Amino acid sequence: MREYTRLFIDGEWVQPSISRTVELSDPTTNTPFARVAMGGAEDVDRAVAAARRAFATYSETSIADRLDLFDRIIAAYEPRIDELSAVIAEEMGCPVSARVQVMGPLMHFRQARKVLQEYHFESRIGDTIIRREPIGVCGLVSPWNWPIQTLTVKIAYALAAGCTVVCKPSQVTPISAILLTEILEAAKVPKGVVNLVIGEGATVGEAIAAHPEVDLISFTGSTGAGARVGAVAAQTIKRVSLELGGKSANIVLPDADIAAASRWNVQRCFFNTGQSCHAPSRLFIPRNKLDEAVAAMCDEVSKIRIGDPRDPATTMGPMVNRAQFNSVQRYIEIGIEEGATVVCGGPGLPAGVNRGAFVRPTIFTDVTPAMTIAREEIFGPVLAVIAYDDEEEAIAIANNGPFGLAGYVFSGDPDKGYTVGNRLRAGRVFYNGAAGDPASPMGGYKQSGNGREMGIFGLEEYLEIKAVFGFKERAEGLLPLAS
Repeated sequence: MREYTRLFIDGEWVQPSISRTVELSDPTTNTPFARVAMGGAEDVDRAVAAARRAFATYSETSIADRLDLFDRIIAAYEPRIDELSAVIAEEMGCPVSARVQVMGPLMHFRQARKVLQEYHFESRIGDTIIRREPIGVCGLVSPWNWPIQTLTVKIAYALAAGCTVVCKPSQVTPISAILLTEILEAAKVPKGVVNLVIGEGATVGEAIAAHPEVDLISFTGSTGAGARVGAVAAQTIKRVSLELGGKSANIVLPDADIAAASRWNVQRCFFNTGQSCHAPSRLFIPRNKLDEAVAAMCDEVSKIRIGDPRDPATTMGPMVNRAQFNSVQRYIEIGIEEGATVVCGGPGLPAGVNRGAFVRPTIFTDVTPAMTIAREEIFGPVLAVIAYDDEEEAIAIANNGPFGLAGYVFSGDPDKGYTVGNRLRAGRVFYNGAAGDPASPMGGYKQSGNGREMGIFGLEEYLEIKAVFGFKERAEGLLPLAS
């Protein structure tokens, strides 16, 4: 049993103010493997005070100094990639073969560095200087499903902006955050600029959201928790950036390669064991092409290798823990109870598996828009296939829900695909399985959140806007903005 007994506050690993720990179990075996100390509200106070002191100097650092810091972070991160991958496999069951979990953060540090190098913090409107200044102390609350990448995106752009941070990772996957903090420490991030307080949302998370000395809170997690964060943060009128749940639709148009689109959807939806808010968990197929789609999907599911995430051949590991396993099992049962048809997968453990939080990748057909599995975020390898008769019907159903995080369109006609994609009420739209771009904004419509992360939009979340009048000659040397 490994022990993690300290928090990182003001540049040092310190004892928490309370005596409380959580025990972590390997979701592959249900075997406890680590005990982690939890912090409390007093620790948040200490961390925020340290961040506030550090902000006075870090916010004044030059762009060159921050670029040097990013270079040191990148250099410190690279040697620990395999270690990070092993920890994520142990904490949450993501296969070591899913390298994006650990290579993605490196990509985002590099992208944030590029944005910082090219960004103009001063511009002009007429004779007025428009300054972008760091907002201050930022509370960063990250989830368990992408434990390093989500936290990295927040930290990278906050540091690029000149902000200081107090981080709260999920108590379900805290060890990866500890390792990331060790990397930042090794990179000689100035004292107090990055602080790590591990704890539960109801205590540490709420203390950060409510703290009067926190100027911004960036939260990624469930829509329900995000609503609570927003309500608490509103009491001190701080900026709130929320990246929340999703029930993303993939509309496969009649002229698309039906089999290829269906196979891609299985791969994308079931990646990370379906534990992704951007997962295309609603697949819209023309009714007369349904049999072709189902055959391709079931064949693709048969290629999934379920097993120990430490095995490089494994492509799907377990759910993060038994509680999430039980939640997904209940959704599968609800789908059956409400009349949907299981065409592959179903309830229970996969064949040959007798322990752990493993779920059978499951596909439902005969799904109607009103069904629970068509409306609620399941956060597991469960796909709802909805047959449609015409394009207007598919778009209407896709947009008729509380979420709007991502949308997907497959078509043989780029003009048609573009038109349909533009009608989806979602923050990101992908055509024919196109890859995302770390320079592009990420965020959602409706109850999928507000604000944006990544690229210039992500940087500007951490900046205040100041208009300065009376310096005409100085303004003339700056790039103009549209007025």
